[in-house]
This record gives sequence, C-alpha cells and structure tokens, in this order.
Amino acid sequence: MGHANNPQGSEDSELRTGGRSSRRTVLRLAGVAGTGALAGCIGGSGLGGSQSIDTVTYGVLSPMTGPYGGLAEGQRNGAKLAVQHVNESDEFGFEMEAVYEDTQAKPATGRQKAQKVVDQDGAQYLMGAISSSTALALNSFVESEEIIYNPGAAALPITGEECNEYVFRAETNTAQIAEAVAPWTVNNLGTNVWFHVANYAYGNSVVREWRSRMKEANGEFTEVGVSKSQLGASNYGSYISQISNSDADVAVLGMTGGDLINFTKQAANQGLKGSVALVGPTMTFQVVRNALGPAAYGTYGGVRYVPKIETGDNQSFVSAYQDAYDETPDNFARVAYDSIRMTAQGIVEAGTSDPEEVKDALAGLQVRSLFGPNQFRECDHQATNPVWVGENVEPDSGTAASVTLRQKVEGQDAIPPCDSVNCDL
Repeated sequence: MGHANNPQGSEDSELRTGGRSSRRTVLRLAGVAGTGALAGCIGGSGLGGSQSIDTVTYGVLSPMTGPYGGLAEGQRNGAKLAVQHVNESDEFGFEMEAVYEDTQAKPATGRQKAQKVVDQDGAQYLMGAISSSTALALNSFVESEEIIYNPGAAALPITGEECNEYVFRAETNTAQIAEAVAPWTVNNLGTNVWFHVANYAYGNSVVREWRSRMKEANGEFTEVGVSKSQLGASNYGSYISQISNSDADVAVLGMTGGDLINFTKQAANQGLKGSVALVGPTMTFQVVRNALGPAAYGTYGGVRYVPKIETGDNQSFVSAYQDAYDETPDNFARVAYDSIRMTAQGIVEAGTSDPEEVKDALAGLQVRSLFGPNQFRECDHQATNPVWVGENVEPDSGTAASVTLRQKVEGQDAIPPCDSVNCDL
C-alpha cells in the first residue's frame, strides 16, 4: 500500500526510537489491520500467527437511543470496521467477536448491559459510552471485573481521579481540547467569557479545564457567568437571554449531541451569534454541523478529528469507511476504531488475551493509530492525541459547515503533565 499522504519512513524512524524489544519494534512496523489496500499496509508481520490467543470478545456499548443517539451510530460503525480489519489481517492472528448493546446514555443501563455482555457473552473487553457519567460507571465496573475498557467519553476524571489500571482511552479528553482551544479563544475572540454547560460530568469538566487555561493565557480573562442546564433539555431560551444581556463576548458551551444542536439553533434564532462568539469543544463534530446547517457558520470548536487530516493511515481508514457505510467517518467512528485497534496491538504484544497481562503490555506501548505513532500513556492510560482549533465556515456546496483548521497542538504538547491529572496507577 502506498503512503503518499504520510510517508512511512518518517513514522518508522520515530517508532524505532522508543522500542523496548526487537519483537516490539517488529510489531510497531507491521502497521494496522485492514482490507484491500488497507490490509496491504498493515498485515504480514506474522507475529500473531505464531501465537495461540483465544477468541477476543468485545462488548461495544453505545447510546443508540437517548440524547446521544445521533453520535452513537458512528461509534458502532467504527467498532464494526475495526473488528473486521483485525480478523482480516495477518498481523493479529486471532479472531475477534463483538457484542453490541444500547446504554441509552444512562449509567445504570450501561452497567447492566456491561454485566450482560460479560456474564452471558464472555466479553473481556469493553468499548463505548459517550456520556461521561456512563463511562465513569463503566470505569468502576471493569475494575471490579478486572477486564479492559476503552471509554468513548471525554471528561478528564475518566483517566484522572477516577482512573484505574483497566481503563485505556483513545478518545481525546477535555483537558487536551482545552489546552488547544481555551488559550486561542481568549487571545483571539474575547476575554469576557460565559460558560454554559450540560450539568453532568463532561460539562463540569469543561468549566474546570477551560477556566484554568484561560486564566493562564490572558490576564484580562473575566468569567462573566456560569449557567447549567439539565442533560437532554429542550428549551434554552432563558439561558440565551442571560448571556445576551451580559457583558460576554464569548460563550463556551460544554455540551454535545442534541443538547449542543438545540442550544445553538435557538441561539442563532434569538440573535445571540451576532454579538457573542459561540465556542464549543464539540462544535465541529460532523453530526452537529450536519444538523445545524447555516446556524453553525461562524462558530468555533475544538477538533478531535476530521476526515481530511493526513496523519497516520487516516486516509486509508476514510476510504475503507466510505466503502463500508457510504459516508465519511466522524470522531466517534475514529475513537471506536482506534480503541479496538490499539488494544489489539497490545494483545499481540502480550501474547495472550488475558486482560491482566494485556493491561501491563499496553501501558506505554507505542503503536500505530490514525494519528500516527501513539500510546496509552503509562501514568494514566490516556492516548497522546493531537488537537486542533477549528472554525465552522460556509461550505463551497451544500449547507453543512466546513471546518477550517486554525491551529494544531501536537499530542505531547496538548496532554496535561502526569502530576496534574490526579491519576494514581
């Protein structure tokens, strides 16, 4: 497979510098799993073929119904493609099966579904959740069950104070996004800031992370106000009026999915966009832009992922995803795909599917990802992903906003220092 968009030589050189054994170096040079052109890029290491690993069963727990239903489809599709690619590649040498369940974005339901796939389906690996509250419930569950979990949610505590040795997150967390977007916002859009968030783990994490970074970046930063709405609320008129009648020139929106879509639509209808810059860590998500149409134009957000980036083997992934689903992947598809693929490389490294041994092999292991060389950091098991500042702009055709990338922060620069995340592993 060709690497016109990302020459292999530069990545392989970087991979060789961090190897802990010759076998590990061979694993990293093998590439990622895939079919067609993608398979030619990743298969052929032969490592998996020499090992005897039991069938690996993943429980994929996505909120197919509830406030994040529009986001969950991409997560499930990305997981399905990852499982297919693992099974069709010579790199891994074991069969992977997946069981799919609906968490409904409810912590109790998520835990019930997790118990079901473990007890009835034999899952030793879990991936999923978009609601951070559900993810935190699954954190606790996998620690008691001693199985591995890849969260699909972004609140910092998941790999911060609520971390544990069985949790490995490929999703970009709120602190990484804040590191890129909060300083840029306060230095480029305005210093009088109002925070409006959904009142749960993710939204509250946004306030903490953005507030601290804005203070550090600009001494003129002023917190004009904070308001919080119930997760899944439908009417935001009173909050929008509060912001409009304040001195705010920037509103940071710590919400996602249907909450963010409904708030932004109502803000546009009430004329808030004309006087206040709307910035949301998830404002550039594909499903948000598709739903908002022109209401998204001129808004700003953190960029965890967009299909056009030319990092790692992302363009091969985009092609495979388009062939499978007749659409481009979003961040949730990327997270599911990388979660399973990165963990699968840890299984090969361990030479066993036993989560107890895989967790030790996977921590700090440098592997391939759609972002290029990556790892679940040893101190907190958080992936070291790059992040971008993005502006939603009017597209050349259609109505869904295009994303213009304004600034990139490399993964090692975006991730908070180990001693600041309150994770004790």
